[in-house]
Amino acid sequence: MSEIRDAIKNGKTALGIEFGSTNIKGVLVGENGEVLATGSFGWENSLIDGIWTYSQEEILNGLKTCYSNLRKDVEEKYGITPDTYGAIGISAMMHGYIALDKDGKLLSPFQTWRNSNTQQAADELTELFDFNIPLRWTIAHLYQCMLDKEAHLKEVDFVTTLDSYVHFLLTGEKVTGVGDASGIFPIDSETVDYDQKMVDKFDELIAKDGYSWKLRDVLPKVLGAGQEAGILTEAGAKLLDETGTLKAGIVLAPSEGDAGTGMVATNAVAPRTGNVSAGTSTFAMLVCEKPLSKMYREIDMVTTPSGYPVAMSHANNGTSDLNAWVKLFGEFAELAGFPMDPGKLYGLLYENSLKGDKDCGGLLSYGYYSGEGITHLNEGRPLFARQPDSNFNLANFMRSHLYSSLGAVKLGLDILLKDEKMKVDRIMGHGGLFKTKGVAQSYLAAAVHAPVSVLETAGEGGPWGMALLALYLVKKEDGQTLEDWLEKKIFADMASETMEADPADIEGFETFTARYADCIPVEKAAIETLKA
Repeated sequence: MSEIRDAIKNGKTALGIEFGSTNIKGVLVGENGEVLATGSFGWENSLIDGIWTYSQEEILNGLKTCYSNLRKDVEEKYGITPDTYGAIGISAMMHGYIALDKDGKLLSPFQTWRNSNTQQAADELTELFDFNIPLRWTIAHLYQCMLDKEAHLKEVDFVTTLDSYVHFLLTGEKVTGVGDASGIFPIDSETVDYDQKMVDKFDELIAKDGYSWKLRDVLPKVLGAGQEAGILTEAGAKLLDETGTLKAGIVLAPSEGDAGTGMVATNAVAPRTGNVSAGTSTFAMLVCEKPLSKMYREIDMVTTPSGYPVAMSHANNGTSDLNAWVKLFGEFAELAGFPMDPGKLYGLLYENSLKGDKDCGGLLSYGYYSGEGITHLNEGRPLFARQPDSNFNLANFMRSHLYSSLGAVKLGLDILLKDEKMKVDRIMGHGGLFKTKGVAQSYLAAAVHAPVSVLETAGEGGPWGMALLALYLVKKEDGQTLEDWLEKKIFADMASETMEADPADIEGFETFTARYADCIPVEKAAIETLKA
């Protein structure tokens, strides 16, 4: 205890704060990456005038409250109030669109990754670059604004993502990490920067529109893992810690997207490694040994925080509908006079799903709260369906929703593992879906036909990964790569549990996936028919 207190007092720690879709979480780690304290703040996006957004007030309040709760956790556990850290890092859900003027004022509502109003822009840029530009990427949002002749573009000084924006508020620096940048604009892994040929094509494309800026003038500068990304300013310290205790001058790591922090949190940053992050959105990332044979609209090409190319199967919709059903069962339990702790409720329902039929007894669900790029739908309607003779019981019901939370991601993974025949030595699972041991892990193993490992830190996820990136900044040895540092310093003795894929589960999941793919027209009909 005294050693931990000394480490906190002397700033021998690293703090990571990640803005997730439903939770902002801070994780404080010690010199070996061990978790010392946490703090969080729950929030939800809002659909306003057809745009999924969070207000600036919500962003700032969430940041302060998350940090305040972390500070209180430190005080309760160790009896001291932290006033400094070795390094800080900010991460957030990737993509989306934040536009600021020269004074740092928001010019339009923050558009999150969830928005799919950029189809025309994404299609035109994909054709221009011969590179898949998903609807949620920042460049797609920017170009769609141009196509729509948005008036605010005349005043644009900075276009960026949520993590880069918060980093800017804390440091005044217009930068971001390469992993996050790879969801803004295509990256050249050789230069660890935006692909210059594509930058030139974009500038040529918009030259006729008469803007006073070119692309690099408004996008954040790209930094790799381990580079200094700025210093916490006096204003930034007051913004983060409303008590005024926190001192300025702390170094910040490059901000990152949740894809990059997920890779770090699972030690999946080297070629032939992969991970699946399961939460509000669910995405699988495989680090490439070589380029894919062709472009796929279902597959995003992003990078690790060091710049290695990564093939990503990204589903906008993950566990939202699953969580809604669990909440419904919780309401019933309370109504029946048996209120239940959410953690216990999730555990009971998830574990019971293991008793279900391998193919979910013919049940089918689509947890589409929003559009889904992998299945080429620009809107979503949560949907559950079954045949009159389906085996409708609680175990199959829960199993179908657990399968469905991985359904769209599996379609993308099948392209990489079956069509491209990518080789993967290990696949790691992380995120809230894996907190109940042996359930989602076994289903993921069935989905990928391979062993899946879950680390003991799986529940900490991206915020812990961001804290590790901040720690790497101040603890790496000269010339030491992120991959080597993680392998030797953090994960060498890390406990994990590995599950092999069960052949019967594989067969059942393949049957479910075929049904899931064949019945996409049902979801499409629901979108066309169920209007607000």
